[in-house]
Amino acid sequence: MIKKILLACLTALIIQGISAQEAQKQNATYNSDYILNIKKAKSVINLDGVIDEPDWDAAQVAGDFRRVLPIDTGYAYQQSEILMTYDDKALYLAMIFYDTIPGKRIMESYRRDFSFNNNDNLLVFFDTFLDQTNGFSFGISASGAKWDGTMSDGSLVSLDWDCKWESKTKHYPDKWVAEMRIPFKSVRYPSGSKTWNGNFSRLDLKSNEKSAWAPVPRQFPTASLAYTGVLNFEEPLPKPKMMFSLIPYVFGGFSNDYETDKGAQWKKDFGFDAKVGLTSSMNLDLTYNPDFAQVEVDQQVTNIDRFELFFPEKRQFFLENSDLFSGFGNRSATPFFSRRIGLDAPVIGGARLSGKIGKNWRIGFMNMTTKKTEDHLSRNFTVFSLQKKVFARSNFGFIFINKEYLNQPAGSEMFNRVAGIDYNLASKDNIWSGKYYYHRSFRPGNPDKQYSQGASLGYSTKNIQAHIFERSVGENFLAETGYVTRTGYHFISPDFKYLFVPNKKVVSHGLNLESDLYFNNDFEKIEHENTISYQFEFQDRSALSVGYKDFYVELQDDFDPTHVSNTVLPAGSSYNFGGVFINYQSTRKTLFNWQAESASGKFYNGNISYIDGQLGYRYQPYINLAVNFNYTDMKLPQPFEHTKFWLIGPKLDLTFTDKTFLSTFVQYNEQMDNMNINIRFQWRYQPVSDLFVVYTDNYIPGDWTSKNRALVLKLTYWLN
Repeated sequence: MIKKILLACLTALIIQGISAQEAQKQNATYNSDYILNIKKAKSVINLDGVIDEPDWDAAQVAGDFRRVLPIDTGYAYQQSEILMTYDDKALYLAMIFYDTIPGKRIMESYRRDFSFNNNDNLLVFFDTFLDQTNGFSFGISASGAKWDGTMSDGSLVSLDWDCKWESKTKHYPDKWVAEMRIPFKSVRYPSGSKTWNGNFSRLDLKSNEKSAWAPVPRQFPTASLAYTGVLNFEEPLPKPKMMFSLIPYVFGGFSNDYETDKGAQWKKDFGFDAKVGLTSSMNLDLTYNPDFAQVEVDQQVTNIDRFELFFPEKRQFFLENSDLFSGFGNRSATPFFSRRIGLDAPVIGGARLSGKIGKNWRIGFMNMTTKKTEDHLSRNFTVFSLQKKVFARSNFGFIFINKEYLNQPAGSEMFNRVAGIDYNLASKDNIWSGKYYYHRSFRPGNPDKQYSQGASLGYSTKNIQAHIFERSVGENFLAETGYVTRTGYHFISPDFKYLFVPNKKVVSHGLNLESDLYFNNDFEKIEHENTISYQFEFQDRSALSVGYKDFYVELQDDFDPTHVSNTVLPAGSSYNFGGVFINYQSTRKTLFNWQAESASGKFYNGNISYIDGQLGYRYQPYINLAVNFNYTDMKLPQPFEHTKFWLIGPKLDLTFTDKTFLSTFVQYNEQMDNMNINIRFQWRYQPVSDLFVVYTDNYIPGDWTSKNRALVLKLTYWLN
């Protein structure tokens, strides 16, 4: 059965890709008839929020924005106008956002890379290489906060990329206006460029409306590069110059680990990052002695699962062009997961080469080395990937990962290697998507069944969304630098959703069916998770879903659902259980907002109830208060004890200006018997140059004895 499904998925992937060959020849987006002609500036543009220069009067207007949400028909009620011009050094945008609805404009904070859904804002998407897959995004919120990121996979935006650019925002009674100046040296594009693809997307929370210049169907994000329009420049853009920037940093700190009784320790050191633009489309990033103390801490969760939890990468060095490294396989079985590097031993240094070769090829290369510690030998991590665009927007990819232990004892073999190929399907109109991959690991002894293989096919329209996923992982597949939840199984997962879109107070509603089925090597079912739910989306963009989940689990290993007791459910035992759930997310336009999920039902051989969610309040644009919470009540039969867990995480985010920020994150986790406090101050004293002061402390709840604490200061400066 699995093989037949695999062959069907692979055949459909290839057929859909071949059907798009003509579109590849034309290199045209779905909205190629939306054209903005951009004239070269003849005078100086002043960034002051006043659009009175002659070049703005002469510029073509990108207007008549169309609605995307809550429905994708007709013109936006709150209209917008975009003007563009350029000179020999930079690209300029002027933006007018008409606002005729009484009330305050919604602006969460001054923080860079703001939360899209919580602010009135405009985002700009540039496909500079015309591949409808990769690009750059810039944005501005009503408070004047900036947004910048790199784009991959046709619509994903990584906000962990920063560059130097300027903006100015000004408010009027009936509109707000913004101007941008983006230096050409801050983005990459082919030499001789005269045409880019691009789109402009506005979110106006007072009208509950998202709109775009080039129309985008409501089931897709407005960041979809398949639906960009065309930006034609009057003259070719200036020849890209070699970019070089050096970011030295110094850091120092104090720490004390009371649990190991090591006493107070002081640390001071320095390091640097360097960015070299080898060509207009190829970057070399270098780092020496990096320190990631300023990175925001992970949000903790109550763990009742049998497998390792996934926490996203937040370190900037690993995130730019990250799709070239982490986009292989899928989230449950990916051969490379950058958090495996440097979290258990300090990084000595590393290099990353990433970018495009010609029109259709992309390359990625990363090499990192960690220090020797009491627990680990020094290790070297090497990753190489190659990607070739095919058809309209699809691609083939190859990846190789090598983890090598340095200075090994004589006669030992300590290494882990993985090689694999991926095919990613994306049709011209984004309606069809899919993937096929095959990966193999190599380890000492090279046993059999070291494979990981998967396929998927998806179909998405306004009313119908259907997908099928298939995955098989051999029992000896080992990706030490990857994230693989489990091995030795076969998996199949169909899901189907049908939405009615009546365009009333209930904007959309519909039925969702999902099924996850796991089989052992003899294709005997060992687990399933079946879900039936019904969802509602309302005009104010709030949402409600209710449903029922049915589980069957045959345990392959001993398992303690509480993770804190000395009792386990034995391997080989099986359980059938399930329960109801309800999920609600409030509108984001009010100062107070919230979302929560509650569930109750059977759990293995007992019962469980939980409520999980977040409360939020803002005093815009200076104060944001969010409280994450989870209460889990688990009652399993003896010898288990009745277990109740609280997890409460209040987070206070203060943005005094667009350059100074203070955040305090407290997390009380009863399951881990820990209270964590993390306070982070950031002063951006120059563009992309920061002073960080970070304090963290972990306590034992009850007697409030400190487990460990640290204070770190880090100063960075961007030279280019």
